[in-house]
Amino acid sequence: MTFFSDFLRWKSPLASARPIDESVYRMLAEQASDVLAHFGPDGTVSYISPSVESMLGYKPEQVVGTDMVWLVPEEDRPALVQALALHLSGQTVRLRHQTRLLCADGTPIWVEGNSVLSEDGTGSTILVLRDITDRKHLEDRLAALALEDGLTGLANRRSFDQTIDLEWRKTVREMSQLSLLLLDLDNFKQFNDEYGHQAGDDCLRSVAAATRSALTRPGDLACRYGGEEFAVILSGTSADRATEVADRIRLAIEALQIPHLGNSAAPVVTASIGIATALARVGGTMRMPEGLLQAADHALYRAKSEGRNRASRSLVFAPGVDGGA
Repeated sequence: MTFFSDFLRWKSPLASARPIDESVYRMLAEQASDVLAHFGPDGTVSYISPSVESMLGYKPEQVVGTDMVWLVPEEDRPALVQALALHLSGQTVRLRHQTRLLCADGTPIWVEGNSVLSEDGTGSTILVLRDITDRKHLEDRLAALALEDGLTGLANRRSFDQTIDLEWRKTVREMSQLSLLLLDLDNFKQFNDEYGHQAGDDCLRSVAAATRSALTRPGDLACRYGGEEFAVILSGTSADRATEVADRIRLAIEALQIPHLGNSAAPVVTASIGIATALARVGGTMRMPEGLLQAADHALYRAKSEGRNRASRSLVFAPGVDGGA
């Protein structure tokens, strides 16, 4: 059974009432930009269209006789093999799957594969591959933008909410600790009143950059929490280390030396920081991660009431695995 005879067996509502010669389908396959392939009952390629060379850099004869799985990066293979097993068992007559394939030069591209089992019951399949690399890059960029603050480039409130929930679940699993910093620029309303909102926006960008540069671990996440308020999530971080990070951020902001004559703490832009550390312990009762946020907010209020341009901290005992999270 050839690719083209299988192709002729397809039943489509758009099929012509008059039979179409096999050569027409051969011409379509050989002119298409998508890659068309036929897999025999043994799971190997018996035909693949010439467009495989423009898409992947391989000549058709290099692919025919193989199962094409070798084109899939090793880390992507388990998901694909699982989907194919269901498909070839007949549980899914049609399969649509997105995966990466490695080109001849080693460059990965994203493809969408649409596969259909032959109706003759032999187990042969027809596969159409389409390059969706540009679409995936656009989707990834849009997803990143949805989690990014447009003004500062930091993670936004939505990203904060997602991350702190995930980090707390990890903290519970590992019976570890999680620290949170809440940072508020001192007397920032007066700054905007004195210097204007454009200067205020520039100030926020500078503070965001200083905050990001003060973080030394890849897993630490700085977010714009809202207005002139920022948050930093510190996974697996003790209260003492969180205090060190907070002081580093506070000093980095002060070192910007942005004039702020209306600031009661100093003649430059400064920040007050609330630090909260949650310890996952069996028997803890504080609801998480809301309790951690509340504790950081209380610590921030205390830092402001004690004179601003300083950090204050709180400790929370939160429920561990046996106490419910």
